[in-house]
Amino acid sequence: MNRKNFIKTSLIAGTAVTFLPSYTSITWQNSFSRDQLIGKGNLNIIGESYTSTMHTETAVALTKMKAAALKEDIAIEVVSAYRSFQRQKEIYEGKYSRFIGQGLSPMEAIEKIIEYSTIPGTSRHHWGTDLDLIDSNPKRPESVLQAKNFHGKGPFCKLKEWLDIHAASFGFHEVYTNNAHRKGFAYEPWHMSYAPVSIPMLKAYKKLDVKAILQEEQIKGSEHFTHDFITRYRKENILDINPELLS
Repeated sequence: MNRKNFIKTSLIAGTAVTFLPSYTSITWQNSFSRDQLIGKGNLNIIGESYTSTMHTETAVALTKMKAAALKEDIAIEVVSAYRSFQRQKEIYEGKYSRFIGQGLSPMEAIEKIIEYSTIPGTSRHHWGTDLDLIDSNPKRPESVLQAKNFHGKGPFCKLKEWLDIHAASFGFHEVYTNNAHRKGFAYEPWHMSYAPVSIPMLKAYKKLDVKAILQEEQIKGSEHFTHDFITRYRKENILDINPELLS
């Protein structure tokens, strides 16, 4: 984030951060557009790179959290932040085509994709509130976003322990927790969400007709998104998350 944007957004978002965890003070929670919610345009998004682009309030809170973590020799690094509809579509359709090419049926391909990846238009990364975080201090493993890196003797254990204790005080919560009873996306200890903004955005998102949106956008394989599939996907992949992030 450049200095001009940071100063501007600090003035806008400072109040929301100061009064954590009181998230109900967000006055614009019902003002989100359809395109904003599905990653096709968001005036509140700032940033100059793939890893720095995020919601203005997320950026301010992240800056404060990074400064606090650095005092304990933890260098929080963002490896994924805001993701547009088009970028998520490229990721999803690339996997879909690859799996179909390997001989999977359309539904087998879709089910395999949604173990970890979202269908475009349904990703929390569309909101600019959700970040994938690692610690840049330890030696970086070949594949950073694996649960084993955050537990045992993994390089990001110190970060995970610190986030478990302190992240909530900055408004951040783990989304896909290691709860044996949780369904949907697999456990992601790196994926954190800025609750003061993501909670009202989820509340607005729940009012959308997801099936109609996915069919309108002509996503590969969307003809196989039956009513039952979308109902299950909505219940398990969109809403079966950390209860702290539900309105």
